[in-house]
Amino acid sequence: MIAIPNGVSHSKITTGIVLNAEGSFRHVPTQIIVIDGKYYAKINSLTNSTYSVVYHPVVFADAATHWAKDSINDMGSRMVVTGIGNGTYEPERSITRAEFAAIIVRALGLAQSEGESGFGDVARSDWFNGYVGTAVEYGLITGYDSTSYGPNDAITREQAMAILARAMKKTGLDTTLTDSQSAALLAAYTDGGAVSGYAKASVAACLKTGVVNGSSTTTLSPKDDVTRAEVAVMVQRLLQKSGLI
Repeated sequence: MIAIPNGVSHSKITTGIVLNAEGSFRHVPTQIIVIDGKYYAKINSLTNSTYSVVYHPVVFADAATHWAKDSINDMGSRMVVTGIGNGTYEPERSITRAEFAAIIVRALGLAQSEGESGFGDVARSDWFNGYVGTAVEYGLITGYDSTSYGPNDAITREQAMAILARAMKKTGLDTTLTDSQSAALLAAYTDGGAVSGYAKASVAACLKTGVVNGSSTTTLSPKDDVTRAEVAVMVQRLLQKSGLI
């Protein structure tokens, strides 16, 4: 925990960051809490590092009237999601498997790996190599097979939920379900049977915890691409329900 100095408003603290030796920094999940009338930034980290707090408000112009506006701006302010330039976010655009790996790694406050990712279609020179490598290291992602990740493919809702379910285990959320409980959660949706076998338990876990909801009250749309707006909501809920923000 970092005590917020007297005279500094807690509303001016956006997030905690890790300060690296060479001067770079990255987000770490941070809550503002009160103990005996004093405000603290409670930093939740999987590593031992040097920390500080920053004020980094972000407002995306093209999300001003979007249903996910608050989540998009919050995750942007916490440096978990990024815009595409000129203050825009493009909330309805789909994202790639590489972009999703980067977002989940940033959401958990993890550092980028400096080694090879292990996938033949992820080159060390690719901007996402370090994110993919870290996601592999922490057991967050798997490829189509041992050599192929498909970094430029659009990620589907069920693929995203598989990754989120693994992240929930890292953050300590209870994802335990019996087979019958998982089946009942999926059966509540008209397309629950369309969920791929590998993703059934993960989708059910996301529904149980409320990290992901259906695309409507009756559908899951497991094979649909995830939008940039949906991703912001998903990772915000992951951090909120895990008690990390």
